[in-house]
Amino acid sequence: MTIAPTRHDGAHEAPAGSVTREAFDALVASVEGPVLEGGSYEAAAEIAGFQLAVVHRPAVVVGATSAHDVAAAVRWAGEQGLPVAVQSTGHGGAALVDAVVITTSRMTAVSVDPVEGTATLEAGVRWRDVVAVSAPHGLMPMVGSSQGVGAFGYTLGGGLNLFARKHGWAADKVRSLQVVTADGVVRHVDAESEPELFWGMRGSRSNFGVVTSMTVELVPARLWGGPVIFDGAHVREVLAAYRTWTATLPEEAMTSIALLRVPPLETVPEPIRGKFVVHLRYTHCGDPAEAEALLAPMMAAAPVVMAMTGEIDPHATDMVHMDPVDPLPFHDAGALLHDLTEETIDAIVDVAGPQHDIPVVVVELRQLGGALSRQPESPNAVQGRDAAWSLFAIGVMAPGLEQVTPHVVESILDATRPWQTSTVLPNFLGAVGNGDPERLRKAYDPQTLERLLALKDEVDPHNLFRLGHALR
Repeated sequence: MTIAPTRHDGAHEAPAGSVTREAFDALVASVEGPVLEGGSYEAAAEIAGFQLAVVHRPAVVVGATSAHDVAAAVRWAGEQGLPVAVQSTGHGGAALVDAVVITTSRMTAVSVDPVEGTATLEAGVRWRDVVAVSAPHGLMPMVGSSQGVGAFGYTLGGGLNLFARKHGWAADKVRSLQVVTADGVVRHVDAESEPELFWGMRGSRSNFGVVTSMTVELVPARLWGGPVIFDGAHVREVLAAYRTWTATLPEEAMTSIALLRVPPLETVPEPIRGKFVVHLRYTHCGDPAEAEALLAPMMAAAPVVMAMTGEIDPHATDMVHMDPVDPLPFHDAGALLHDLTEETIDAIVDVAGPQHDIPVVVVELRQLGGALSRQPESPNAVQGRDAAWSLFAIGVMAPGLEQVTPHVVESILDATRPWQTSTVLPNFLGAVGNGDPERLRKAYDPQTLERLLALKDEVDPHNLFRLGHALR
């Protein structure tokens, strides 16, 4: 157990807020992991995450090692009248202030049942940890654009993945959850034991408790595809061809396309370094020969600057999207679209095309439909089943651009308002929705929202979980 009784200025003091030393010591005695005072260097290091634009100011940080630690921390927070937040990899955009922040990075156990085709994972697991133990069995989890992302927040918010049009949302593959609810009780939650909580937790992230363990179905580790990068001067032709091409694809194919402003870094391949390009991301989980043949029309759409296509090793799926791997300050936001028309493409290129010098590095359109539009056997609260496309924009918050970048990101979303649906994916709400209950509530259709709020009143009546993706 670790206690960090110093502030940043080196002075000794009691824990943050109204927490007494006696109460703090009681928490230390009740858990196995470290307990850190919010103002300490150690606490800052413990909760440092991928998103560097957000400054956290927790009251107490608990480095959980087990569900027992999580339950003890939740009960203690309730007794102190403090909210609870959870952090695994720190990709989220909400500031965690005056809260008990539970970190799960020490909870990394993963086991695979190759006969059942499932994996059981603890709360600190990243997708690469699951791939490492599932791939030898010819299986994979529902990974998204980056295997460095934490499995839990991604899945509980929906989980838009590389197999999605064939196999659905990552949340659709959840078999069961172990959850610590606001009363500090560890519960087994599945379709039979707690059907309403099981429905609501898959699609609403952290509103109802802390998920400490999760069992998920795996899929065959078979992917063909990769990135195809076009000269950005042909952006309109490429997007027009993409719009026509995607209408012909089977559910085995998952695609997205991005307007990409590539930084001038030595680590970036020379053909695209420092340039504006159009980046096609393509995966196919069926026959490789069919997958290659299907790609041919897009390869002829415009001059190809760089392409890396073929059978994809399960450990190398990150090469498709080429997401950044190092922490950075950013602002991101997303929307769902019911259609992608010629006018939609014009609107996006008019505000984010190569004619502009803007700090938005990625504007992505991701194709939905297929299995994403259908409820799984055990329905859940995931939104977006009525959408045809996901739109996502991300900009870097470099010094001096703290006001500019959010404005530009929002202007891109504003340009597509005529084609937007009434719902949003919680994982793609970005900084504009993280920590804003009203914005999150608007992400759900009225019937789903009413049901989620009723569940919230039942399992978290004092709104202990009110930070981050919070409904209240």
